[in-house]
Amino acid sequence: MQELYTLINELGISKVRLAKYLGVSRQMLYNYLALPTLDEWPKEKSVRLLSLLNIKSSDEIKDIDINGDYIIEVENRLNENVKETNHEVLADLKGFNKKEQEVLADIINLLKEKLADDKTKETYYSYVYLYHFLQSMETTGELKYILAYMSKSLGFTDPNEFAFNKDKQFVFESIIFSAMTLYNNGGSSKTRLADAHKRFVEDIEHKKEEKLSRTQELNTAKIQALRELGYEQINESNAKEVLEKIAEIQSRKV
Repeated sequence: MQELYTLINELGISKVRLAKYLGVSRQMLYNYLALPTLDEWPKEKSVRLLSLLNIKSSDEIKDIDINGDYIIEVENRLNENVKETNHEVLADLKGFNKKEQEVLADIINLLKEKLADDKTKETYYSYVYLYHFLQSMETTGELKYILAYMSKSLGFTDPNEFAFNKDKQFVFESIIFSAMTLYNNGGSSKTRLADAHKRFVEDIEHKKEEKLSRTQELNTAKIQALRELGYEQINESNAKEVLEKIAEIQSRKV
């Protein structure tokens, strides 16, 4: 694989562009390049790479004559395939600007790659929880701070960059860092942690009970509003009137 690594460098192909061509993340590309032979790559990825280099097997890599014409040919194939790949992903993203399209395409490609390569329950549930995370970002601002903290701690973002509320983000990151330090150093007894987790569970259950109670209260008010107005159900023509009646009924209890 050293010959392949050398060839890629001599052709001037960046790892980012090659990763996009193959439809994988940059980290996954590095993982592929660390494998002893091209035969150990996923079949689809190895075939695409051979196609890019216009060869039939990895044995031909050492015989490639790197000249101006060959570099241009590879560059053209690389550009065309990256363009086609992005076009497929971005087909439903009209209305977004270029940067928004690029980040959405990168996210979609990464999710597809991970789910295709790893069929374990851990991967599935990781993305289920990610979906819940994204769903809740509008109502729970701290979730953005968690993303910023992880981006910084993993080296992707300058630790002194504050894209959101600087004061809140600063406090949040400091607290999370302290908690992560405690977690990594095992600096708390299991008994104390068990008590904390019990309170965590109780807090969630309490919130669920409150939500259920509010839902039941709203449903009761809706039934009463329909009855008072003489309707059987809410529809487009009476929705405004019914909602106003629900608000009135709820205000009677204040």
